Amino acid sequence: MLAVRFHTVGEPSVLRVDEVPDLPAPTGDQLLVGVQASSVNGTDLGLRRGAAPVLTWGRLPVVPGFDLAGEVLACGPEVTAFVPGDRVVALLGHRGGGQAEQVLLRQGRAALAPQHATHAEAAALPLAGLTALQALHGHAGALLAPGRRVLVVGASGGIGSFAVQLARLTGAHVTGTASGPKLGFVDGLGADALVDHRAQPLETLRGQWDVVLDTPSSYGFRRLRHLLTPEGVVVSTRPIAADALRAAVPGRLRADHRRWAAVMTRARSPDLAHLVDLIDRGRLRPSLHRSRPMTDAAAAHREAETTATGKVVLEAPWR
Repeated sequence: MLAVRFHTVGEPSVLRVDEVPDLPAPTGDQLLVGVQASSVNGTDLGLRRGAAPVLTWGRLPVVPGFDLAGEVLACGPEVTAFVPGDRVVALLGHRGGGQAEQVLLRQGRAALAPQHATHAEAAALPLAGLTALQALHGHAGALLAPGRRVLVVGASGGIGSFAVQLARLTGAHVTGTASGPKLGFVDGLGADALVDHRAQPLETLRGQWDVVLDTPSSYGFRRLRHLLTPEGVVVSTRPIAADALRAAVPGRLRADHRRWAAVMTRARSPDLAHLVDLIDRGRLRPSLHRSRPMTDAAAAHREAETTATGKVVLEAPWR
């Protein structure tokens, strides 16, 4: 079979399509899925750049891709939730591997795909959608209600585009930050207010929010705490950071009840099914910037790093 791989870390040009060994038949509760689409996430970009050497050390070449949409080809004998022919979406583990013709995964990582979404739209959902859902409802759920205020930093990205919509569904007032050219996209997601972070750096922003979701995880608690209400929370998408160590010390980051938290995205089938249901009921939509063929992985990475709003997706056919 074919797979997108990089044999060394570096620029997008290190990506190529290789022939790799076929996968074995599924065992236990495994699904063998024929991949129709897989999105490019920030985790893929970081791995390819060499930003997370612990995840690539001794593993090169690496097949990127942490989420996918496809069709179940075969089921292990312990599978109870799916049958061959089902269209599914899934979030893979830290080893990735989604940008291959076929993938083996446990059934608890998958859910039935949205009924009225394309493969590309469905593939945009798992990692970004689950991260946004679990960040907001897992760490800030008590602060999400009509009249509450939510600030989504990086609202034009994959996670941010889902977070704006999910926060709006709670009735909260949502402010989204992005660079000027991308503000129209954030406005189209339903944000109540917009901030051009280039013209108005967040350090100079006036106002207070109950929840600040730092989707790029590039600011940190100290730079954002002035934006919080007395009971507010900054939620980061980077669980391994200096703020995590400070938060682990009793009393730190909590002098006035303002706090910091981080989401470690879990591949929970019920959460993924909930997001799929929202899409099928027209209450949530994946924001697809562009779909490219799997053979165009390098261009997809360049686009995801620069001009993209929402998600860039790689899609079959492979040959």
